[in-house]
Amino acid sequence: MKTALRFALSVILIATFSFAAAPQSQAQSSGEAWLSLIDGGKYDQSWAQSATLFRTQVPQQKWAEMVGAVRGPMGALKSRKLKNITFAKALPGVPDGNYAVIQFDTVFGNKAVAVETLTVADDNGQWRAAGYFIK
Repeated sequence: MKTALRFALSVILIATFSFAAAPQSQAQSSGEAWLSLIDGGKYDQSWAQSATLFRTQVPQQKWAEMVGAVRGPMGALKSRKLKNITFAKALPGVPDGNYAVIQFDTVFGNKAVAVETLTVADDNGQWRAAGYFIK
């Protein structure tokens, strides 16, 4: 009886962890893939792969100009390490939805200490970039 109970609890804990880890892993990998476009200077592609909300708020040419002006002077990416991920249903200035705010400790060629904050949104079942800031 005790063995069966332990097994059932183990299965529940594993299932709970796997379910909770899946959105984090998906949000993080989608965010990192999007950031790799930025790292490669593919600003138009990053805009095209952003969330619908983002694309309706920021015209493609304006995005390319803005991100180029911010990222260009920073230099090449040296390293990026996940700092944290926070999930939210509501964020200031955007409609309620499913969001993940992902922060990375980042080192660029011309900026040794930076924190990148990337907000991704559930956009028709896919995590897509909805906001990006560097401090």
